[in-house]
Amino acid sequence: MAGDVSFDVVSDFDEQELRNALDQVRREVQQRFDFKGAKVDLEQEKTELILITDDDFRARVVKDLIESKAIRRNLSLKIFDWGKVEPAGGNTVKQVITLRRGLADEVAKKLTKLIRDEFPKVKSQIQGDAIRVSGKNKDDLQRVIGRLRELDIEVPLQFQNYR
Repeated sequence: MAGDVSFDVVSDFDEQELRNALDQVRREVQQRFDFKGAKVDLEQEKTELILITDDDFRARVVKDLIESKAIRRNLSLKIFDWGKVEPAGGNTVKQVITLRRGLADEVAKKLTKLIRDEFPKVKSQIQGDAIRVSGKNKDDLQRVIGRLRELDIEVPLQFQNYR
């Protein structure tokens, strides 16, 4: 194994960049004329965002603002799992936005099966919420990375610890 090269496939996002994007959204909502006198409360928790606003229309506008600010900060839109807009009482609506982090078991199994089927010279192992891919040849690993980037899955993929 001394001659093996490897990398990790993970799904994560920069939490500071997300916080900065949400701060930009809050500032823009305060300055916009169409939000004068409107209630917009955007809270960030560890695994989700909670949006409380006056109506469904404003919730859609804030969603567009969050997406545009996230794109400007190089955050993938795949990290957001937009929940339903539900009545919250007091003439307000609430939307819970779950943040996707880590590879789910079924996604990891699907990716390791694809790697094993298409690249017989490469080994892949699931390690927690990441996949370790190793092989003798760097070119094989580059082909694996290229193939995984072509996939359209529900989580963003990053490739780390390339050694």
